[in-house]
Amino acid sequence: MTPQLLTILALLAMFVIATVLPINIGALAFVGAFLVGVLALGMDTDAILGGFPADLFLTLVGVTYLFAIAKNNGTIDLLVRAATRLVGGRVVAIPWIMFGISALLTGVGALSPAAVAIVAPIALGFAVKYRINPLLMGMMVIHGAQGGGFSPVSVYGATVNGIVADSGLAVSPLTLFLGNLVFNLCIALVLFVSLGGNRLVGARAQEFEAAGHAAARTGAAAVSGSGADAVGGSVAVATGGPSGTSAAGAPADPPEDGPAEASADGPAGGPVRFDQLATIAGIVVLGVLALGFGLDVGFVALSVTVVLALISPKAQKNALSQISWPTVLLITGMLTFVGVMESAGTIDYVGDAAASLGAPLLVALVLCYIGAVVSAFASSTAILGATIPLAIPFLMMGEISATGVIVALAVSSTIVDVSPFSTNGALVLANASGVDPDKFYRQILVYSAIVVLVGPMIAWGVLVVPGLL
Repeated sequence: MTPQLLTILALLAMFVIATVLPINIGALAFVGAFLVGVLALGMDTDAILGGFPADLFLTLVGVTYLFAIAKNNGTIDLLVRAATRLVGGRVVAIPWIMFGISALLTGVGALSPAAVAIVAPIALGFAVKYRINPLLMGMMVIHGAQGGGFSPVSVYGATVNGIVADSGLAVSPLTLFLGNLVFNLCIALVLFVSLGGNRLVGARAQEFEAAGHAAARTGAAAVSGSGADAVGGSVAVATGGPSGTSAAGAPADPPEDGPAEASADGPAGGPVRFDQLATIAGIVVLGVLALGFGLDVGFVALSVTVVLALISPKAQKNALSQISWPTVLLITGMLTFVGVMESAGTIDYVGDAAASLGAPLLVALVLCYIGAVVSAFASSTAILGATIPLAIPFLMMGEISATGVIVALAVSSTIVDVSPFSTNGALVLANASGVDPDKFYRQILVYSAIVVLVGPMIAWGVLVVPGLL
């Protein structure tokens, strides 16, 4: 067996094992890089670790550390509250506000599952209160998170831009970001129309709130037990309602241990604190220095984070534990294994095989579908780290637009995170209320199947084919 074929089989085995068993694929990749490198290629450990992406490691740690502090000091909650106030009583705007919040969070560096975990409970609470299709609301949150996910300071963006930059291809980070954002925005528009969003035009939030008050007075919406508290509490939080009132407007039971004290996040709707303003300023500084002046994202993010920690030491408590270390392990492990694949000549081997087909358009389509199908069950970041290096050799030939293929691969590998088997889809499924869980699961499953079947084809047709004409 040739070394090239051995590395490909090892890569496939990693995805299968990580899909079937709860093992981080990054850990598998490090082991695979060691075993294949030492036993099959005769590499020493220094040569194997030469493929370790130190710059990307710094970026991942710096950005997620900054986001953890922003969450701890209440800045994320502050931004969510400010955005929801923009609705101004217009129910039709609520799904788009949720889309925008999710895109903003991932655009400034939050991991997609983290953004969905924050926004999905709020959005689905709105869906219950204002009778918005929960599938529409949940998918708007996910597509929003994916839409902002390829900004230059995001995890996805840093991963793809780093791979592309190392290969010598000329693909603009801004084009990658905007191309993915527009694609997800178009999907959201189709969803909005297909799932009844247009019927929300003219509806006012006050109408639903008045109906809730009337129902509470007549006893039609009477609730009892802990289950009612859970539903009412989630909606009250989601709508930013005043503490001490339930979703229906009735007084809530007082807490057992007395009046609630202001938390580190501050009281809902309370005054903006200095450390929160500093955090917002720090995020802006990160964007300006990284995008405007080309400074290293990781070093800038860590610098901003240290300044914020000095300003408010309490906010950075436990922030290090909130860094997504499994994601860091996943990405660095995969790219280290890709380095071993390059040493084995696998990348050139696949590129030569693609060139021998004489159909670069077909190769691009196949890679898009591979990314979509695998990512629906496994990690999007991992599949991005595997498929894009495989595409680089035939892109270097110049027969097809590198920008179009890279953006299409990025889109195909991430839009399928609506799957209930992915973290994002599972978060939406878990946070839905007022629905039949089995029915909602089937709805998400059908929608994700449509996305997997149709999404890569549309991405290929819109982004890749025009580059060859």
